[in-house]
Amino acid sequence: MSSEQSLYEKYQLKQVINASGRMTILGVSTPREEVAAVVNTGLNHFFEMKDLVNKTGAYIAKLLNVENAVVVSCASAGIAQSVAAVIVKDDAWLLENLHAAPLEIPHDIVLPKGHNVNFGAPVATMVTMGGGKVVEAGYANECSAAQLAACITPRTAAILYIKSHHSVQKSILSVEEAAEVARANSLPLIVDAAAEEDLTCYYEMGADLVIYSGAKAIEGPTSGLVLGKKQYVEWVKLQSGGIGRAMKVGKEGILGLTQAIESYITLPKTTGQEMVDKMTPFIASLNEINGVTGRVVWDSAGRDIARTEITFDEAVLGWKTKSIVDAMKNGDIAIYFRGYRANEGKIEVDVRSVTPPQLAIVAERFKQLFSGEKA
Repeated sequence: MSSEQSLYEKYQLKQVINASGRMTILGVSTPREEVAAVVNTGLNHFFEMKDLVNKTGAYIAKLLNVENAVVVSCASAGIAQSVAAVIVKDDAWLLENLHAAPLEIPHDIVLPKGHNVNFGAPVATMVTMGGGKVVEAGYANECSAAQLAACITPRTAAILYIKSHHSVQKSILSVEEAAEVARANSLPLIVDAAAEEDLTCYYEMGADLVIYSGAKAIEGPTSGLVLGKKQYVEWVKLQSGGIGRAMKVGKEGILGLTQAIESYITLPKTTGQEMVDKMTPFIASLNEINGVTGRVVWDSAGRDIARTEITFDEAVLGWKTKSIVDAMKNGDIAIYFRGYRANEGKIEVDVRSVTPPQLAIVAERFKQLFSGEKA
């Protein structure tokens, strides 16, 4: 019995085929062997933690050609600590009394209304945890630079921009435009780019703090990265004596993410075309099923990520799409998809974390489901 099988049996866990992408609910990603090795080394040694934080941050900053960087426990923690950093700065009393701060302390965080999303938890919850108050600019379907600027008052501490497929994409100002508004009003711009693949572009566009998930595109351990202007990152580091204490990252996470970033920027990446090649036989299998149509679609946030879109003819199949998604999760092997458009009769398959044999299992499972066979 392999160690993998024994874990599933020991804890009575279901095996999972992750066709939904790098999602927190499924453990996000599977790091490379060299990353796992560094994590193991970190677990088995001691370090002066402040020194480790500073030296790895400096190393990452040099790798990415940015002013400063720090590893945090996850991207959500990065949002909370970045908000706290721009409010507290280096005020020792505020650091320890953030949520008792006098009202005159600037704490409004302005973001486009279409960016106030739930990514698994609400953006506003992370802002509130960091001592901030969300102020929405524009409307659910539009936010211009002028609409963003109109919401800025003496109580504003920062502008927040959520670069994500969860956010509204149309009629929303760009990161560059948000940076211009921030500069014109002498405010910092925080960009949450949790799942984004480019680790430098938003910094180069003028963001003061940029937040990434360490476990998504970078494929590191559970962790987060905050990079940006030197002073702002130093203020984020200070939060280890404030709210950051409740969301600290361990030595293994710091070292593992540092190695993952180095591997990420030096090793070749899977291209969108390679993803298309991988899913082509799978799409052909899907299109053999009466009432099921598969096709290639590209990431809505503009990343070089190709996915399989599956459309179900509910009348032909006699199944509602949500019921199909639930049935696939509840088989002997739990199969997860991107179900954001299930109400339209569509789901998506992210093939980055799926092997070709697993894709064949998924196609076969659909055939079994619609023929009434048991999984």
